[in-house]
Amino acid sequence: MTYRAIYAYAWDIAERGAQNVIDEVKGLGLNTISVAGAYHAGKFLRPRGTGGKVYFPEDGTVYFRPDQARYGRIKPAANHILADHDVFSELTAAGGIDVNAWMVLLHNSRVGQEYPDTAVENAFGDRLFYSLCPSNPDARAFALALCLDVTERYPVTGISVEAPGFAPFAHGYHHEFNLVRPSRWLDNQLGLCFCAHCRSGAKAAGIDADGLQARVRADVESYLSADIDLPDDMSDAFWLGDTRTDGELAAYLAWRCTVVTSLVTEIREAVRKDAAVAIIPSVARPTGGAWYEGSDIKALAAAAGIVEACFYEPSAARVLADAWDVRRRIGDAGAIRGIMRAAHPDLNSAGEVAAAVAGLRKAGIEDIAFYNFGFYRSRSFDWIRAALMGT
Repeated sequence: MTYRAIYAYAWDIAERGAQNVIDEVKGLGLNTISVAGAYHAGKFLRPRGTGGKVYFPEDGTVYFRPDQARYGRIKPAANHILADHDVFSELTAAGGIDVNAWMVLLHNSRVGQEYPDTAVENAFGDRLFYSLCPSNPDARAFALALCLDVTERYPVTGISVEAPGFAPFAHGYHHEFNLVRPSRWLDNQLGLCFCAHCRSGAKAAGIDADGLQARVRADVESYLSADIDLPDDMSDAFWLGDTRTDGELAAYLAWRCTVVTSLVTEIREAVRKDAAVAIIPSVARPTGGAWYEGSDIKALAAAAGIVEACFYEPSAARVLADAWDVRRRIGDAGAIRGIMRAAHPDLNSAGEVAAAVAGLRKAGIEDIAFYNFGFYRSRSFDWIRAALMGT
């Protein structure tokens, strides 16, 4: 069956009632609700919220009832909503619609602060608490257990796995602030992980990780002490040049992809076979930038079976360009799903939503989803309904 989904948060479902949400979603021509099962903090404006318009979710919690016996050193924290509502049970018991679990795995500041040794460690030894390292055995065990737990405890049709890799430096923490002009070169250097597990794994692959760490540290020190700023085009060129001319850096970035692919392989092998596993490979726009996070999207498609790409672009033309690139990269390695946002700052008219849906279908991408139920004004639902009626 074609996947037609909308992403949603437990608090919106609990507030409106599971059956009411199901009826509304089905009325849009959708057949799946993808519910956040593990999620991070945020500050969210909810145009149609009836229990308040601004919501602050608890950081790094789960929205399903976990079996703590499945977990190792890192245990999941249950969200307070579970005291009154288990939306996974409510939705699956109501029936009439597929329920998919949206699992944010390694972007978790709560766990990173409680277990700092599991977080990414940059070249200076700074721990980036919001980003658990996929090379760390405890972080990997936690991610794997989350996926196994939710698929064993609930009759979900599948999982959409987000943040299975190395988060970028400039993503994921509140009140991010500095008085140095940001640049791709600086951000990418500061975001590289050199924890003991990464260095050990890279060395086993024949990479001089210690020498690379020292070089990155020296380069960043030199830049931060210099009286210069990098314009965007120069920053992009410098980073591209580093990835091509520094053999150790190129090898290190390629090795990181094997780390993330192996984690996804373990997840696919662990969860029940009738549950689909889709990988949301990147926070980068466009999707082709996923490689920095350790996401080789062709390898991930082969490992999981499905890549669910975020086509978060401000026009249908850009959505279709990204989809073309994702298709050529993946080839026949696996299936492709596309997620779109039918609202500002992306597809902000009925015509753009309809053109994107029709264009993806023409490109052979039938499985699509929309982000996010609680963020939309009523007009976004009208645009989605009209676009799907056209297909």
